Amino acid sequence: MIRPDLTLPIPDEIHAAHFIGIGGSGMSGLARMFLKRGIRVSGSDRADSPGLRELERLGAHVHVGHDAAHLGDADTVVHTGAIWPENPEYVLAKQRGLHVIHRSQALHWLIGGRRLVAVAGAHGKTTSTGMVVTALRRLGADPAFVNGGVIAELGASSDSGADELFVIEADESDGTFLLYDTSVALITNVDPDHVDFYGSDDAFHAAFARFADAAREAVVISADDPGARRVRAALAHPRVLTFGTAADSDVRLGDVVADGPVSFTLAHGGQTVAARLAVPGVHNAVNAAGAVAALLALGHGLEAAVRAVEPFAGTARRFELHGVERGVSVYDDYAHHPAEVAAALSGARTVVGDGRVIAVHQPHTYSRTAVMSPWFAEVLESLADETVVLDVYGAREDPVPGVTGALVSEAFHDADRVRFIADWQEAADYTASIARAGDLVITLGCGNVNLLVPQLLDALASSREGGE
Repeated sequence: MIRPDLTLPIPDEIHAAHFIGIGGSGMSGLARMFLKRGIRVSGSDRADSPGLRELERLGAHVHVGHDAAHLGDADTVVHTGAIWPENPEYVLAKQRGLHVIHRSQALHWLIGGRRLVAVAGAHGKTTSTGMVVTALRRLGADPAFVNGGVIAELGASSDSGADELFVIEADESDGTFLLYDTSVALITNVDPDHVDFYGSDDAFHAAFARFADAAREAVVISADDPGARRVRAALAHPRVLTFGTAADSDVRLGDVVADGPVSFTLAHGGQTVAARLAVPGVHNAVNAAGAVAALLALGHGLEAAVRAVEPFAGTARRFELHGVERGVSVYDDYAHHPAEVAAALSGARTVVGDGRVIAVHQPHTYSRTAVMSPWFAEVLESLADETVVLDVYGAREDPVPGVTGALVSEAFHDADRVRFIADWQEAADYTASIARAGDLVITLGCGNVNLLVPQLLDALASSREGGE
């Protein structure tokens, strides 16, 4: 893993950019923006993907695998923090003295001096960013945006936009959200995470406080999340707008009904507006409250903001339905923190009716699994009827002896409701064998567990119900 060095200079002009790790949703979004600017784009990723093929169709020169020869005549190299210092393209770029910048610095370059709405939080930020972007479009704006996932109704994770607004999902995992010149900061929550980078919860909370206080116009922050309340208490900012179910919320969420698409009311300034979203889950009502509060901070009225957020259709890999086989619905969700898993499973429970929820969980990173496996087990056992645990997706980390997905399964109190299966085909076959018509299967994780979905659908199609 390469820690971003935000002191490195960002070039004034970029003519040819090479992206190391171009296939990820965030990096591919940046690459598309560079292409729209007329910049020559090349890039590489360790595996092929539809995202790579799409970039190729748009004019990028893409490669599968990493090789120094892929660098070509690039004058600027953009990388993620997930690559290793030994990456041959990274090494050659350094040797050539090229501008080598982190993806957050590339995004900073794209933003320029535009009016920035930056959405940060341990979870919920991709959905919240999508809500703000689509709502702004319904309100007549044409914002540029870069999101961590594809916004369903727009079919893209980024776009250039024509007006002064720029909306981004700001990454707190490596401190890069402190780089941006933010106008409106939206903080969804501050649940403990990324201690491997920050070193302590205190440092994590302090970074959020710095991010918020640096916002030039307003801070929008959860009134319910304990971490957010702690950050709120530390702020010196003159304009803070809170949202949530707490009685002291500036934008107060109430009357939540989550049987299918979630409905609720939002109250602000003596006015109350009823809303019904197109997506399920109490967590999405909370996300909508934050998005509406951000729109208020931008000068829109409550009624107009609510109506603009209501039709939001979701983002890729956020409770995304992929198919139904043998009466079993198969969803995928990016959830990789216990609170996110709880939100996804709670949402699943509201739509499954009398069926069961079967979770297929892929732990993400060895450090998180080592620390949080009991918490994951508690959430999975309490909210899913059956759980299949896969092995750890290491991402940027080297394997750690003794840290496997079994840490999660072994933390269950009822061993009959969980099974650790490292082999994906075996996991798909087992899941299909226990699933019955009316059940909901959901893959959970921000690694590559979504690639298991076709195997699950195939296994369901070729199996008999409930192992009969």
